[in-house]
Amino acid sequence: MRFSFWPGPNNSWADTLDLVRHAEATGWDGAWFADHFMPNTAEATGPTSECWTTLAGLAAAVPRIRLGALVSGNTYRHPAVLANMAATADNISGGRIVLGVGAGWQENEHQKYGIPFYTLKERMDRFEEACEVITRLLTQERASFDGKHYQLDDAPLDPKPVQDPLPLLVGGGGEKRTMRIAAKYANEWNVWGTPDVLRQKMGVLDGHCADLGRDPKTITRSAQALLFITADPEVKERAAGSGRAAVAGSPDEVRAVMEQYRDAGVDEFIVPDFTLGRDPDQKKAVMDTFINEVAPGLR
Repeated sequence: MRFSFWPGPNNSWADTLDLVRHAEATGWDGAWFADHFMPNTAEATGPTSECWTTLAGLAAAVPRIRLGALVSGNTYRHPAVLANMAATADNISGGRIVLGVGAGWQENEHQKYGIPFYTLKERMDRFEEACEVITRLLTQERASFDGKHYQLDDAPLDPKPVQDPLPLLVGGGGEKRTMRIAAKYANEWNVWGTPDVLRQKMGVLDGHCADLGRDPKTITRSAQALLFITADPEVKERAAGSGRAAVAGSPDEVRAVMEQYRDAGVDEFIVPDFTLGRDPDQKKAVMDTFINEVAPGLR
C-alpha cells in the first residue's frame, strides 16, 4: 500500500514546495494537486494555485516521488492540450506524472470565467471522448479521431511521455458512466470514501471490467479521506459528522482503519492537508506522525 500527500491549492507556492519536499524526504510515495481556480464558495475568494504549472514546478524541484493531478476538469482544457501538457510534465519529472482526469463539477469556476458548464450528460459524453483522445495521442505516432465533441486529424504528440504508458487516472464514483469509463480507459481509479464505500465501488468497477473483457487487476485503486489524528472525542464526533469520508483517532486507531482500506483493495491512500493544521509546521508534524506511526507494516 502506498501513501501520498495532497497539499491544498490554497497554500502558497513556497509552502506547497516545502510540504512536498518534506513528504519526499520523510518517505511518502507521492503528491497530488487539485485542478481548481477558486474556492467552491459563494464569495469565490481566496488564493488558489493552478494545477499543472504547480505540477511542472514540483517535477523540476522534487526528484523522487510520483506527482499527479487529482483531477483535471475536462471542461477547462481541450484534451489534446492537456495530453501535451502532461507529456511535457512527465519529461520534466523523468517519468513520474499521473494524468488524473474527471468530467468537471465546480460550477462557480465555469460561471466566473464564462466556461460552458453543460448538462451532466453532456459533460460525461465529452469526458468519455476526451479519454479516447488522450489515450490515442499518448500511445499512437499520429492520432485521428472523429467524435461528436472532439476531432483529431493525423495529430502528433511529440515528445511522448517518458512513461509507457503514462498513467491515466479517472476520478469519480458515478457507477453508471464514470466507473465504466474508468474500466475502459484508466490505468488508475480514485474516489473519496470509507472502506465500506470502497468495497462496494470496487465491486462495481470489477463488474464493468468483466463486461468490457478487461482484467480488473490492471487498474490501480486509490482513495482519500480527511485525517484527524486525535484523542479528543469532540474532534472525532465532528469528523464523523463532517459530511465527507474521514478517519479520526489515535495512531493505532487510524492504522486499524488503514488496514480496512488495504483489505478493501485500496493500493494507495491519499492524505489531504485540509485538516492537518493552519501552518506548514503543524501539517508536517501530523504528516510525520502518520508516516512514522501509521504507515509502517501496511506497505
